[in-house]
Amino acid sequence: AAATLAGEALRATIAAVRPGQTELEIAGLLEGALRRFGSEAHPFPAIVASGPRSALPHAQTSRRTVAVGDWLLLDFGAVVDGYCADITRTVVVGARATEAQRALYELVAGAQRRAREGIRAGMPGREADALARDLIEARGFGDAFGHSTGHGLGLEVHEAPRLARTAAEPLPLDAVVTVEPGVYVPGRGGVRIEDDVHLSVDGPVLLSDGRTDLVELV
Repeated sequence: AAATLAGEALRATIAAVRPGQTELEIAGLLEGALRRFGSEAHPFPAIVASGPRSALPHAQTSRRTVAVGDWLLLDFGAVVDGYCADITRTVVVGARATEAQRALYELVAGAQRRAREGIRAGMPGREADALARDLIEARGFGDAFGHSTGHGLGLEVHEAPRLARTAAEPLPLDAVVTVEPGVYVPGRGGVRIEDDVHLSVDGPVLLSDGRTDLVELV
């Protein structure tokens, strides 16, 4: 329910995004939409990062004005009945994506799709991480992916288990985890795509909307 709500709030927000708005304005739209749709809290302050600032994996939302052709990265959560969702989407504002933007996006989207479809309960966290990381490293962007592929999600927005190259522990059955690879190019910007996945006995079940095709807000 939290993941569904987050997706609805995102769609309402990006319909109102325009070049010339600041990151803080867009964060206000997003956080307001989350509340309107019924989120009980913000599990963390929404991250809205645009243009070259989208290359900061843990950026703080700023007063920067979003320009035509910028990347816009939105990382946010929702809470329903005490349980958290955590989603990231990256879009292009005010223009069609350039060839370089499209190539970077498709790399991250492919890695994220491979991980969210291939992850299984019982798999060591480092193997889950490798599902996404191996594709990114094979394209020469390994150094541009500096964080783990995901983490557990529940009553807290960051819980065990970890999907990281150092995590040897197996992923528990019925855990809910994020799958969020990213590639960050200093000076140019970055792309992160994040969905929430339940590790069921029958395999991974996508809880968030999985709408990861490139969105161009033109």
